[in-house]
Amino acid sequence: MDEVKVLLLKLRRLLHSRGRNDDETDDLIQEAFLRLQQYRDQHTVQHPEAFLVRTALNLSADLRRERGIAGVVPGGLESLALIDPRPTPDVALAGQERLLRFERGLRELSPRQREVFLLHRLDGFSYPQIARQLEISVSMVEKHAAKAMLFLADWMKEDLEEEPPESSPASEQTRRIDP
Repeated sequence: MDEVKVLLLKLRRLLHSRGRNDDETDDLIQEAFLRLQQYRDQHTVQHPEAFLVRTALNLSADLRRERGIAGVVPGGLESLALIDPRPTPDVALAGQERLLRFERGLRELSPRQREVFLLHRLDGFSYPQIARQLEISVSMVEKHAAKAMLFLADWMKEDLEEEPPESSPASEQTRRIDP
């Protein structure tokens, strides 16, 4: 049964990568399984997974042709309104400033708190692993981690309280690039 779930997930990802929505994906997968079953009634299928993948892709292409969805946009790139996914300069600057503030906050922690925090959050160590590495109890690791988290949360909260709220809705809009 797990093999079927893995295969379904694989087919979903494949069809989503081809621009299909959830409903279309479900319909195409169901149709592919139906065609596999019908084909098996009269033939032997050596590689059912390959059969399903090829069938689902063919059905997706057929659907695109049926609906008249062109793979090429008429008018070329000049007719497209391109959206710049990068943050606006003010948002990028604010992010850099928050990062610098966070780094300063890390430097304000005691060496042991900083070490525990970085081992856990940056390196992904569990508390027992940190305890073994630093030769301290798990309880002490938990206390150092908690103190570090509380301090950094307060440290970053102070940063937010210092900044005036943005009243400009322009910072929330998506920037467009005109061709």
